[in-house]
Amino acid sequence: MSDTQKDPWARFRGATRARIALGRSGDGLPTRALLEFQLAHARARDAVHSAVDFDRLAADLAPLETIRVHSAAPDRPIYLRRPDLGRRLDPASAATLSGGEWDLLFVIADGLSAAAVQVNAAPLVHACAARLPHLRIGPVVLAAQARVALGDEVASAMGARLVALLVGERPGLSAAESLGVYLTWDPKPGRADSERNCISNIHADGLSIQTAADKLCWLATEAARLKLTGVALKEDAPSLAGPDNEKNQLTDRS
Repeated sequence: MSDTQKDPWARFRGATRARIALGRSGDGLPTRALLEFQLAHARARDAVHSAVDFDRLAADLAPLETIRVHSAAPDRPIYLRRPDLGRRLDPASAATLSGGEWDLLFVIADGLSAAAVQVNAAPLVHACAARLPHLRIGPVVLAAQARVALGDEVASAMGARLVALLVGERPGLSAAESLGVYLTWDPKPGRADSERNCISNIHADGLSIQTAADKLCWLATEAARLKLTGVALKEDAPSLAGPDNEKNQLTDRS
């Protein structure tokens, strides 16, 4: 008897990281499944509460210039309880930013997964910079205790036409290191989520760095040409070949 005949759910478990057909032990889960769930939950909690090592991140981004800023949330507990403070710069950081003439600005925000930022942010920025030699790219801004909308204030102060904010996504029980990117044309405080394009699920078992870079650079080039982002900008790029193609995700979140 084949393994599939013994366990008809085996082929489904092989195609997804979702927890399906885990079995049971009495009226509870089998010990292995329970321990794996507890481990995944612990990793998700660690991702939310851990801090990004910004010194290491700046080193990983070299030779690109970096600037550091902080949101109005003074620490992690307040950041988690007050999302509004994570969307605004603190006055001291705002005073350090000076205007320029940039086509594109990368802002890296810790968000809700330090692990996602530590592992994926620098490789993605390097991959994009190599693909966009025709754009004037500003210094990479490293933002602590930051949420998506903080990128609008930063980019507006620095005179960028387009901002790509990389942020650690809220961890799930199957992926604690997922990075998201939010692209916004003409960034300024008050922009709605419908005015952004989002590329999500960037991690080792999701969207690869190279595929995410291809998508982001295509969108950035089209945004600069059409002078818009959000629900009005749809991805019409040719299909991208690669082993992760079926896992690619591009969504407009409004």
